[in-house]
Amino acid sequence: MAASSNYSNATSNESMYCQFEENFKYILLPVSYALVFVIGLALNATAMYVIVFRIKRWNPSTIYMFNLTVCDTLYIFTLPFLIYYYADENDWPFSEPLCKLIRFLFYANLYGSILFLCCISLHRFLGVCHPVRSLRWVSARRARLVSVAVWACVLFCQAPVLYFSRTRDNGSERVCYDTTSPELFDDFLLYSSAVSGLMFALPFMVVMVCYGLMVRKLLEPGWGGGSGEGGMGGLAAHRSKQKSVKMIIVVLVAFMLCFLPFHLTRSLYYSFRYLRQVNSAQDRMSVATSLR
Repeated sequence: MAASSNYSNATSNESMYCQFEENFKYILLPVSYALVFVIGLALNATAMYVIVFRIKRWNPSTIYMFNLTVCDTLYIFTLPFLIYYYADENDWPFSEPLCKLIRFLFYANLYGSILFLCCISLHRFLGVCHPVRSLRWVSARRARLVSVAVWACVLFCQAPVLYFSRTRDNGSERVCYDTTSPELFDDFLLYSSAVSGLMFALPFMVVMVCYGLMVRKLLEPGWGGGSGEGGMGGLAAHRSKQKSVKMIIVVLVAFMLCFLPFHLTRSLYYSFRYLRQVNSAQDRMSVATSLR
């Protein structure tokens, strides 16, 4: 009687859990990825053309922008595979190595973009807040070394994706896991949390602090020589500072819109999935104990 009661309680608890309804992604993701692919490919191709063929001498900002464009372009090239996969309702028609490669490139270039945006923010911060000292710290050679270090960090931190990502036959369909197989989810959750903290949360705080200090510096009365000049010169300096502050706000908003929702929703999904998995395991253990 007690075993039956425990079993019914476990069943009732299962029914109370939040049911993940993911059918919406079979429409949302293909449409979203298709728009990103078309618009992103056009914009990045234009940016690459300007950087490579129009800019004769590359400064540190140009080097970081080139690497950022490479990240975005490689990310865009993964999207046709994902568009086809989600449009076909999670039926992966390709091989497992290609599944691993696509997931690896997706995340590697996502976090590469974040880190290179962080580099650009630090470079601008030094130029605005420490213009004299930055002449010794900032150079094209150092920017190249920093870029190599960023790529090495990204490739090293995202290498475990090649292990976690895998395919599994589910009836007549083949799933290409975005995370990993269910039996490895606990290990993947630890890895994903560490990567999110190191490669998103930390750069996000750096960007916020850098741009916050830049805005404060730009709003100082004596910055840019605007306070000691009258007439048109002072007005031009004031407008230049206003334009710079607005540009900083636009960059911050764009950064938050591009990366913050993705990481917040993914963290919530992983948390709910983990809690459900733990509760289900406890219920099964309770039933097994009562049946002994």
